[in-house]
Amino acid sequence: MGHPNTPGGPRPVVLLHGAWHGGWCWDRVAPLLRAAGHEVHTPTFTGLSERAHLLSPQVGLETHVEDVTRLLDVLDLRDVVLVGHSYAGQVVTAVADRRPERVARRVYLDAFVGDDGEAARDLLPETVEHHWAESAAERGFGWLVPVRSLTVLGVTDEADVAWLTPRLTPHPWRTYTDPLRLSGAVDAVPAAFVECVSWMRVFAAQAERARERGFEVRELATGHEAMVTAAPELAGHLLELAGAEPAARVGGGA
Repeated sequence: MGHPNTPGGPRPVVLLHGAWHGGWCWDRVAPLLRAAGHEVHTPTFTGLSERAHLLSPQVGLETHVEDVTRLLDVLDLRDVVLVGHSYAGQVVTAVADRRPERVARRVYLDAFVGDDGEAARDLLPETVEHHWAESAAERGFGWLVPVRSLTVLGVTDEADVAWLTPRLTPHPWRTYTDPLRLSGAVDAVPAAFVECVSWMRVFAAQAERARERGFEVRELATGHEAMVTAAPELAGHLLELAGAEPAARVGGGA
């Protein structure tokens, strides 16, 4: 049962996973945030991981935006720090646009920073986008993206690979082709970007876009799967961002 957040208390943190993952991928980070007093939620998107039985060609970006919007509404979460890894940057942007009054700060962890009308595939480097589209067409029946090699994502420790591999599931391609539909309300919600810099840096252009927009930008010396390979360091950044007072919102207001 949810409860209204205590004014002035630790902010609730909602951690959103990227493609192929589930809420379980935050298992090394969430306890560190909870130990500091934060209420932490790690939802799994419809059609992924333990919710893979709900996967269909109809699952798209809007489905995942609804997953999170309903979570905020049903649990009456306010003053939320909304964190999105990788693909989930699209979800963070859309949810903050729909519920700006509930989100205190949005945090993009090596993630997409999209504009109105932009799909995730539009924000990928061309060679990566081509690979994803080809994979969906040739091995995903035209609507699924097969799981990518963890080595490519910067995960090399055998124990980490063994933990991740059996839990990853194909990702609905439609979530990468559906465009963001924004009102502009998201622009009033303070934002930060954490780039993982010890891999092929697929999201370097997104980090640069974040800088251009005045986001607070931080760097983390690890691969793309920071919540697995650098959990204490990532938790440290998130605790700082969750504890800091957001900059004044555009147009005033709390």
